Amino acid sequence: MLIDELHKAFESRVRLGIMSVLAVNDKLDFNSLKQYLNVTDGNLASHIKALEKLKFIGVEKSFIDRKPNTKYYITKEGKKAFNHHLKALENLIKAQK
Repeated sequence: MLIDELHKAFESRVRLGIMSVLAVNDKLDFNSLKQYLNVTDGNLASHIKALEKLKFIGVEKSFIDRKPNTKYYITKEGKKAFNHHLKALENLIKAQK
């Protein structure tokens, strides 16, 4: 079945949003992701943690003017899984025509 090709990690609209935004940006910090997706800190943090655990996104921590700054990026594995998911969606849509 075509639906079996969809990745469970991207069933959440927030995770889908995180991956979409990171797919077209090299790196984004937490606040930028929060603004793009219009979600709360806690909601974003829990979804980021889930994607990190799957190794779909990576984290880069640094300091800017002595303030911590955390940036996120999509990993090779994440890009591959996300592209596969998008292709599965495309195939599902095409099958309905």
